[in-house]
Amino acid sequence: MKCSGSISHWVLVPAFAVTVVLACGRTDLDPDRCLPTETTRPCTDLCGVGTSTCIDGRWGACVVPPTTRACMDRCGPGTQQCVNRAWQACVIPPRACSTACGDGTETCKDGVWSACDAPMPKPPTLHAVVRDFHASHPDFELPLLGDHVDLGIVEPMLGADGKPVYAGNPSTETTSGAASFHDWYNDVPGENEQTNIDLPLVAESAAMPDFFGYENLQFFPIDGQLFGNEGYPHNYHFTLQSHTHFKYLAGQTFYFAGDDDVWVFINRILAINLGGIHQTLGATVDLDASAGVLGITPGETYDLDIFFAERHTISSTFSIRTSIADASSCE
Repeated sequence: MKCSGSISHWVLVPAFAVTVVLACGRTDLDPDRCLPTETTRPCTDLCGVGTSTCIDGRWGACVVPPTTRACMDRCGPGTQQCVNRAWQACVIPPRACSTACGDGTETCKDGVWSACDAPMPKPPTLHAVVRDFHASHPDFELPLLGDHVDLGIVEPMLGADGKPVYAGNPSTETTSGAASFHDWYNDVPGENEQTNIDLPLVAESAAMPDFFGYENLQFFPIDGQLFGNEGYPHNYHFTLQSHTHFKYLAGQTFYFAGDDDVWVFINRILAINLGGIHQTLGATVDLDASAGVLGITPGETYDLDIFFAERHTISSTFSIRTSIADASSCE
């Protein structure tokens, strides 16, 4: 007899009758049974749509091809894979990173990016020239009380000699003119004497090995030297200049705080201006935000020039915090 469609049979059983529906050899009481003529059928599980295969008269387990879907965690977008009927953790691809010394990657774990595995620069050291002045110099130990912030002392670009260009016309509140300002960062016999010092920066922490700092809240590097203290508790009357170069990488910042005058030039353009006689003042330059003004491009190397002056009693502070590293610190 050829099977086509469903056939109902009445089966006599004492006290009641039941109807059994046969569908080509299969009953509704055994949905996993299959016929020899059947090979596969569609199915679904938690991972999605797949197929089940007829083996020895019974339907096998639902097999879903490797399945992925987009996902998101605190690190950003990624992919998620379904294995054994269960969606696995969101996988975020590594992202590229770099330091002044080379390229590397960062990996995401538990929603947090790891530190960059690129070679890290050694903590840089600023090499500086310090010039000592007599308290009687026209621009030092002025008869002024309180803070006198003086932002018009220097031009916004370095001169051809790599020194600040005086901008007073003909003077400013805390300076007496171009001739006396010239002495600040040039050797002038009788007016100043100079020496060299090193300022070693140190890594801020193990978690931030590429962020460096130097802080000295009693910054008197030439006490008892050169012209001496001249009757004061410290040698208060000096200038400092330091010149280095660095590789600009996205995300870098430079913070400087001090009293009195502070000028920082990046790519020969004034980036921090804290001129004047005042208590400690600080400023930060975000290189990404200032890249257009400074004319800098990631991956290129630029000059960093720092100029400082301590001109008046009774305190002297000098602080730097930066992710900028001297390009030579990789050697």
